[in-house]
Amino acid sequence: MALKRIHKELNDQCSAGPVGDDMFLWKATIMGPNGSPCQGGVFFLTIHSPTDYPFKPPEVTFTTGIYHPNVNRNGRICLDILRSQCSLLCDPNPDDPLGPEIAQIYKTGRQKYNRKTEKYVM
Repeated sequence: MALKRIHKELNDQCSAGPVGDDMFLWKATIMGPNGSPCQGGVFFLTIHSPTDYPFKPPEVTFTTGIYHPNVNRNGRICLDILRSQCSLLCDPNPDDPLGPEIAQIYKTGRQKYNRKTEKYVM
C-alpha cells in the first residue's frame, strides 16, 4: 500500500526513484516552477519512507542548497509543507518557518527574498 501511494503522489515537476533495491529510500528531483524565484533550478532531495507510510510521513531532505523559509540549513523540510508536496517552491508558508530570518525577509521584502533565492538556482 505504501509504495502505491508514493507513486501516485508524484507530480509533473517532480521525479523520484528508489536507490538500488531499497524501495523506502528514494532520490528525487524538483524542477523550479515557472514564475517563481526558483524557476530554472534543479533541486535534489532524499526521501526516506517508513514501512508504515502513509500513517507516518516520509523524511524528506534537500541535498541541494535552497533559500526557503520552510527548509532549514540542513535541508530538512517543514512537515506542514510535505503535505502539499511539490507546491513547496511556489508557495512558501512563512507562518510555519524552519528558517525564521528567511520567513521575515519573505514577508517584508519579497524582491530581496527573490534575489537571494535566485542565487541558489542551478
